[in-house]
Amino acid sequence: MIVSRIEAPRDEAISTLTDRLLAGLPAEAVVTDPGVTTSYAHDMASFCPAGAPAVVVLPRTVEQVQHVMRTATELRVPVVPQGARSGLSGGANATDGCVVLSLTRMDRILEISPVDRIAVVEPGVVNATLSRAVEEHGLYYPPDPSSWEMCTIGGNIGTASGGLCCVKYGVTAEYVLGLDVVLADGRLMSTGRRTAKGVAGYDLTRLFVGSEGSLGIVVRAVLALRPKPPQQLVMVAEFASAGAACDAVCRIMEGGHVPSLLELMDRTTVKAVNALTHMGLPESTEALLLAAFDTPHPAADLAAVGALCEAAGATQVVPAEDPAESELLLQARRMSLPALEAVTGTTMIDDVCVPRSQLGAMLEGTERIAEKYGLTIGVCAHAGDGNTHPVVCFDARDPDESRRARESFDEIMALGLELGGTITGEHGVGVLKKEWLAREIGPVGLEMQRAVKQVFDPLGILNPGKLF
Repeated sequence: MIVSRIEAPRDEAISTLTDRLLAGLPAEAVVTDPGVTTSYAHDMASFCPAGAPAVVVLPRTVEQVQHVMRTATELRVPVVPQGARSGLSGGANATDGCVVLSLTRMDRILEISPVDRIAVVEPGVVNATLSRAVEEHGLYYPPDPSSWEMCTIGGNIGTASGGLCCVKYGVTAEYVLGLDVVLADGRLMSTGRRTAKGVAGYDLTRLFVGSEGSLGIVVRAVLALRPKPPQQLVMVAEFASAGAACDAVCRIMEGGHVPSLLELMDRTTVKAVNALTHMGLPESTEALLLAAFDTPHPAADLAAVGALCEAAGATQVVPAEDPAESELLLQARRMSLPALEAVTGTTMIDDVCVPRSQLGAMLEGTERIAEKYGLTIGVCAHAGDGNTHPVVCFDARDPDESRRARESFDEIMALGLELGGTITGEHGVGVLKKEWLAREIGPVGLEMQRAVKQVFDPLGILNPGKLF
């Protein structure tokens, strides 16, 4: 009887919420079965708490999203927007009693304009699907997160995600020209433009990019495209120390070179990739540096960069002879995270970005932290823009090892800040790094960010508990 008295009000509230949602949504768009809703509770991050959703809604239209937000505002129910849930910071994790608003069924490419060089898409479009679609028009959508075969454009916008080609082409924020956003109270607002230039008013588009669904629900995006570049060629260089590889990165960037990709894998990562894939990468190396060019004459560019690598101490420099060999080399880099996950079964993937000049210090410091805590920590990095991904490998069944993993993760973030960096270059803050966001931006910055949140979401129902 005690249980029934406690649960009855909650069951009644869920029933009321469901009925209100069904008044403006088709039945197949509203899911209340706990066996299903539980599967929407969290993204791919470790150490991030997640609650139990009251209901999962899968809208197909803007009007349906507006109905959800009007209902949530009226009933004071939190709403957690989600894409493919491939995030690594807990930004898509549910809170108890929330509406999970999954936008994966809003997956239409509405327009591709070769003249204006834009694409207009819904938030559920998968990154790789868009990339292939625009390629048929001789165009290129550069942002390419490692999860590009599954992550959605809406999720990419929510976290301002990056990828392997950021060193030349930049991150998602640089390709979002305009947005349609459903606000917390259900109103629809358009921001930005579809023109090549435009400076009318505050740049609210940039404000929404990286806001992790805490200010509004993106339901349409106007994205900038580029002409499709030539197929890139890749070079790999081996180094006897991670410091030498980082020195090569500095020489390449100081020399004015613009590679389409400049990636680093440390010794631990190389061994893990070999163990998983049997690719035969050189395990005697301390670091591998991969450089690529998509210029009209990539072989000449690779030769120049290869010479700089040798001057920095590279023990071997091997340029690919053709695109097929290039793809094979890139596959090794793409397998870095799955390979490190296979080491112990559980990982925490850090996302610390430092000035390129501090890249060597970041890798050396991470190695010391790994030794201090007795853990395997592999580092793969978008070296060209200083974005490191130290991956802490641990056994989640071992409480002490889990504690050491969390402490080492925090020390890595502290190191990044000490070196003049930031706690996240592309994964977002979510739940995982809330404390560290406050440390990075300071009390005044935190006050201003909360004030912005209050303007757009006065009831605090949009993705509560994230960011700060």
